[in-house]
Amino acid sequence: MAGHSKWKQIKRKKAITDNKRAANWTKLIREITVAARAGGGDPAGNPRLRLAIDTARAANMPNENIDRAIKKGTGELEGVNYEEITYEAYGPAGVAILIESLTDNGNRTVADIRRWLSRNGGNLGTTGSVAWMFDRRGQIDVDAERYAEETVMEAALDAGAMDVETDEGTYTVLTEVADFNAVQDGLREKGIEWENAELAMIPKTEVRVEGDDAAQLMKLLELIEDLDDVQKVYTNADLDVDGLDED
Repeated sequence: MAGHSKWKQIKRKKAITDNKRAANWTKLIREITVAARAGGGDPAGNPRLRLAIDTARAANMPNENIDRAIKKGTGELEGVNYEEITYEAYGPAGVAILIESLTDNGNRTVADIRRWLSRNGGNLGTTGSVAWMFDRRGQIDVDAERYAEETVMEAALDAGAMDVETDEGTYTVLTEVADFNAVQDGLREKGIEWENAELAMIPKTEVRVEGDDAAQLMKLLELIEDLDDVQKVYTNADLDVDGLDED
């Protein structure tokens, strides 16, 4: 978990530009559209859509954009047909990388990913080569400065969470996938708001990455994540944050 968390912390400290926000909205719209296509346009009966909508609202996306994305998914409006493809790869120092994409052109996506990997000390793996190193979990990040640890711990565990971890000013609530929505509801009922909530791939074990390898890995992860077709990127790297230039 720590590698994923620390990478997120680094990104949070960077300035969020209008271009970055627009790119994020594009990814969120794709997820809403695919979620609506897969499970229908009612978030009450579609947990994936509910999560996508909550994430979009947290990113300040206007309701009209959300509604339009849902209608594209349900077929009420014309939209692009996206395919879900997960790529498995290795990065500098042999770390595992999982790349989740939504694409209308798999050939383009894999070519883009392969290009950045080859230029930054990585390579694509075969199906199943690194996926076994991760577990899918619900992950809810709460600002540690706003709430007492005991308050968050009690609310989360009472609602069915697996664990609550504290790292760099953030409480990370971990859940089984099936309990994710119930834990969110439990936190909400106790008046606890969160910074981020997602179904994430959490590494079972981590690989410490330092120095030049850490810098190269950070560059690689950011380049891949910035690709239009890429939704999420996960790694089992435990990054040496102190050794990185975050400016």
